[in-house]
Amino acid sequence: MIAKIYSALISIVILITINSCAFKCITRSKNIIYLPADSSINKSQEKLNVFAPHRKDTLKNVLVFVYGGSWNSGKRSLYNFFGSRWARKNIVTVIIDYPKSPGANYEEMATDVAKGIKWVKENIERYGGNPEKIFISGHSAGGHLATLVSIRNDYFEKLGITNPIKGDVLIDAAGLDMYSYLKQEKLPADNTFIQTFTNNPEKWKAASPIYHLHKGMPPMLIYVGEKTYPSIRAGNDELVKELKSLDYDTPYHILKGKKHKPMITQFFNTANPRYKEIIEFMKKEK
Repeated sequence: MIAKIYSALISIVILITINSCAFKCITRSKNIIYLPADSSINKSQEKLNVFAPHRKDTLKNVLVFVYGGSWNSGKRSLYNFFGSRWARKNIVTVIIDYPKSPGANYEEMATDVAKGIKWVKENIERYGGNPEKIFISGHSAGGHLATLVSIRNDYFEKLGITNPIKGDVLIDAAGLDMYSYLKQEKLPADNTFIQTFTNNPEKWKAASPIYHLHKGMPPMLIYVGEKTYPSIRAGNDELVKELKSLDYDTPYHILKGKKHKPMITQFFNTANPRYKEIIEFMKKEK
């Protein structure tokens, strides 16, 4: 009987230790201003959150995440779960805010995302992140912005730095070919997508990552839900086809039964195989 009680107590102690570690073994640094407000151009400040492993004995890979929301909504606090889970897997994770439509168009959003990455490059080492191993990821509209800045080097050239992104993880990314989508849809002027991308077809093309693919750009890892929106599936299919024409061997995972929102909420599950796949993707990039 005593042996059984002792064994039960040991099990309880182990469980408490594991649960304690789950809540205490990472550091969360929130509401960091990466872009100050500028009243002269009516520009609001932008903030980010950093989630990092508690131990800083070696510099860790960095994942910058850009959330979705149709380019007109969303906030970084909704993705604390994402940052925390990645930090527990030894990845320093940064969740960034960016301006939204109709107060900003896609170009201003992408520019601020690039500025957020510049902040990461210059500051992430103090949180235990490796400034030479910065990866970016995004879901939905965030996947569009993440991909646009990862392959269009001009966003970083305007900031006086070399593109620091080592790889791009697309999670049901939208807007990969806004030119074809908006030409087909013929949306009214007050539609949120027109407010974001303007009514100028040339700007639609400039905003579409598929028209900026080139040799030497960061590699991609692409996830799409089998039951996502048709336009998202079509855009990702076409992107992969174009990547193949450039001899990019891009991993393309179509996740059975997944709709659009579950493509990001699946990361609530710490045992989700996507974590391992993405970590392996990061390890391959020097």
